[in-house]
Amino acid sequence: MANVLFIKTSSLGDVIHHMPAVTEARRRLPDMRIAWVVEEPFAPLVAQHPAVDEVIPVDWRGWRWALHQPNTWHHIARCVARIRARSYDKVIDTQGLFRSAVVARFARGPRHGYDAQSIREPAASVFYDVRHRVARNLHAIARNRALTDLALGYVPSGAIAFGLERAKLADPTVKPYAVLLHATARTEKEWPPDRWIAVGRAIAASGLDLVLPWGTDGERARSERMAVALDNARVPERWPLDQTARMIAGASLVVGVDTGLVHLAAALAVPLVAIFVGSEPGLTGPMGTGQITIVGGKGIVPTVSEIIAATEPLLAAKK
Repeated sequence: MANVLFIKTSSLGDVIHHMPAVTEARRRLPDMRIAWVVEEPFAPLVAQHPAVDEVIPVDWRGWRWALHQPNTWHHIARCVARIRARSYDKVIDTQGLFRSAVVARFARGPRHGYDAQSIREPAASVFYDVRHRVARNLHAIARNRALTDLALGYVPSGAIAFGLERAKLADPTVKPYAVLLHATARTEKEWPPDRWIAVGRAIAASGLDLVLPWGTDGERARSERMAVALDNARVPERWPLDQTARMIAGASLVVGVDTGLVHLAAALAVPLVAIFVGSEPGLTGPMGTGQITIVGGKGIVPTVSEIIAATEPLLAAKK
């Protein structure tokens, strides 16, 4: 039985975009044992993927701010020991960053990654034993699949499948609700709060409750301000990612900016309206088997009426 180690550490959207490659690897090589190195906050979601046999969490983002603390080095040593505990037939770094290439270097086994022309940080390629050329103008999902397929020796085929099942996560007893994903780590991807309120009122008028998740204190404050202006809106606690996935899975509709949870909604085939403002949907837009409408684009700010119009057929399908 072959042992393969995937390295895709972050961010949430990147992790989700790698899942179809893992699903395909399991389908093509069913006896393979798959381990995945990922940042700790995303480990609960990766553990939901049925093809993943072992999740190895790392805390690179936390370590870099606490290198002066002895406990940090103890934690790093434990993670390195776990990565090196098994010899792998293939180590595949689909992240393609210097930090992920360093993680690959710790692993025991031939290391596969992008060549210097295929990645944002070309220096990372020197850490790989085998370097593959993958076009940079492909969607992120296609790039992950292409590198994985080249490393494992087969030609990609079939539709994308994320390996996550909405029916297993959703709670059918909960009153129907919509999720508004207004929060994003990059300000250029944000959509104005007053427009969110207008869209929220239109959705609430259809009979759905509203849920406004958040990730930081500032985002929580914005969610609370918006909830005050909306009927039947609530601001949940900050949940771990597996519980958040259940909340997304149970939604009748998700409306969100370009953020990781939007890609999670697409992966779970939840009806989705994605608002793009500061990024290019052709390279990183949500993909999946559900109903997905993308409005806007890089440098194009959608209007309220455009978003409401995009939600109407999805809401009508639920009646």
